Amino acid sequence: VRLVESGGGLAQPGGSLRLSCAASGFSFSPYAMGWVRQAPGKGLEWVAGIGGDEKTHYSDSVKGRFTISRDNTKNTVYLQMNSLKPEDTAVYYCAAKPGTLVLHIPAYDTWGQGTQVTVSS
Repeated sequence: VRLVESGGGLAQPGGSLRLSCAASGFSFSPYAMGWVRQAPGKGLEWVAGIGGDEKTHYSDSVKGRFTISRDNTKNTVYLQMNSLKPEDTAVYYCAAKPGTLVLHIPAYDTWGQGTQVTVSS
């Protein structure tokens, strides 16, 4: 079971980045997938999630700016991040759990290694 994130990097305020998370080793389509971030010196923060039924949830801090999607033919989940702010700077982790989408971070039992996103001018 493996999750591999990519697409992080440096962006200017107001810019965009697209994160990808490629899954392998499990039946992807029925799994709930989430993006969680950790800013320097802070704890884990829920960002967005998508269920196997394509229902989505976003934290208030990213609603309207970020879009989560999934492609079950490629076993991949995406996070399109627009209108980036310096406070979006963090390591972004992809996480997976069987069953329905929940917002409880400890419920996610499979994690990627993380990808750094830095928003700075």
